[in-house]
This record gives sequence, structure tokens and C-alpha cells, in this order.
Amino acid sequence: MAPIGQTTPPTARNSALAEGKRRASLLPDCLIEARRIANTVIAGWHGRRRRGPGENFWQFRPYAPGESLMRIDWRRSARDDHTYVRDMEWEAAHTVWLFADLSPSMQFRSEAAPVSKEHRALVLLLAIAETLLRSGERVGYPGLMEPVASRNGAEKLAHHLAAATEIPAVLPDTQMMRGPSELIVIGDFLDDPEALFSRIAPLSERGLKAHLVEVADPAEENFPYNGRTAFADPETGRELTLGRAESLREAYLEQYLARRDLISQTARRSGWSFFTHHTDRPASEALTALHMRLSGISGGQR
Repeated sequence: MAPIGQTTPPTARNSALAEGKRRASLLPDCLIEARRIANTVIAGWHGRRRRGPGENFWQFRPYAPGESLMRIDWRRSARDDHTYVRDMEWEAAHTVWLFADLSPSMQFRSEAAPVSKEHRALVLLLAIAETLLRSGERVGYPGLMEPVASRNGAEKLAHHLAAATEIPAVLPDTQMMRGPSELIVIGDFLDDPEALFSRIAPLSERGLKAHLVEVADPAEENFPYNGRTAFADPETGRELTLGRAESLREAYLEQYLARRDLISQTARRSGWSFFTHHTDRPASEALTALHMRLSGISGGQR
């Protein structure tokens, strides 16, 4: 539950169309912020693009002695006094699937955070899409967008998210994720962790890797409430009023952190990565941490 007045009303009180319009209103600013953040980290991002067998043109480069003359591009070489070889792009079909939990609980924002969990999840989703696509990867969103490799893929994803009147709150079927693929899941993971594990476990069995990014509001981690406080469940609308909210702090934090430990331990056993990002921290920190994990480097965040 969250303090009343710090979340939007439960979706049960809104039409799917109204909820879609509300989300669509966030996306233009989220896309702008995502591109700005991507620009701050793109210099350190090492993509997979390289020359090799393939059908797509990549670049011209100077001819090196010993190479086959058949590789020379005579039309390009005729423009000046140098001899050039036409390189094709190595086709290593690598797809990164993205998924964000956009359920009502993600709309929570305390006074300690500048944005809601939903806003930060959308920014991270679009920023990682932008960064991956600039690096030559393919990006898809299960149940919403087939994998694309175009440079405007992040804009396409934002369009799909804005146009959808209903987006699954849980990860859809993962059967389409095969071959050299990875999955990034962004959310608050406040639902039953076993439901998430049951969805992702088949990926591990097929040798695919998942990266879990928990987005948390600082108030969820320190429970700063005292005295008479009214709480509301953003999923069901149920309300609870406590005369001394601080009396629940210890029990709440024990359960909250135990849930996180369970997710972390299960992820580690499955060969997945997991870390927590707080909404009072710069989004660029989470994007950098994701880059490190996609590159197989352990990060400093939990």
C-alpha cells in the first residue's frame, strides 16, 4: 500500500482509454530524457557491430596488401587516389527483449523522489533501447513490438506504448525469445516473486539470460511515516488507516527486504543479473549499470 494522495486512482476506476491517454502524455518527455541520458553514456558503450559475413553494407576502408582484389570497390576508389574495400556488417542476430511493469503500483511517488517509479521505468526502457540500437543490436518488446534494428527504434517503441490502450502488467509468454537473446525486465517486483520466476525460468533452461532492474522509491525502503497515516492499495483501491504508522516499520522493512533478497538469490542461481535503482538517483546510473551487466561486468549496485 501507499499513502493516499501519492498515487493515481486504481485502474478499476478508470477506463482503459483514459489510462492509455495518461501514459501517452508521459512518453514525449520520457523519450527526450531517455535520449539525453543515452548521449551521456553512449561513448563508453561497446556494441557488437563489426565487419564480417553479411548482406548489409557497413563501411568503406583502405585496401590492405594481401586482400582479395575482388573485395575492392572500384567505383568508390575512382573518386580519389586511394583504393577502398567495401566491408559488410557481421550478422550476429542478437536481440535484447525489453519489458517494463507499468501496473498501478508503479505510479507511486513520495516527496523524496522527483519522479514516479513509472516515469523512471519508461525513461530507462527507452534509454536502453536507444543505446542498444545505436550499438547495432535489435530490440523488441514482447506482445507489443517485434524486434527492430532501425535507429529510430526507441521512437517506435514509444509510439507503441502510447498507442496501446492496455499493456500487460506481467511478462507475456517468452516462447518467441530464442537464439542469442537477452531479456531486461524493469519494475518494482512487489507482486509474488514466484510468478516472475515461473515466467523467466524457461529462458534459463534455453540458455538465455535475464537482467532484472528493480525500481524503488526511497520511501519504500525506509518507511518514513509516523502518526496517523492513511494508506491505499493502488491495485485494488483498498484503504487502511493507522493511528501509529511507525509501529509497522520494523515488520514492513523485514518483509520488504526479504522479498528483495529472494529475488536477488534466485537471479544469481539462474545466472541472471539483478540490481536496485532508486528514483531519487540519476537515471544514468541505472543505464550504466545495465551496460555493465550486458557486457558481462559485475556492477557496484546490488
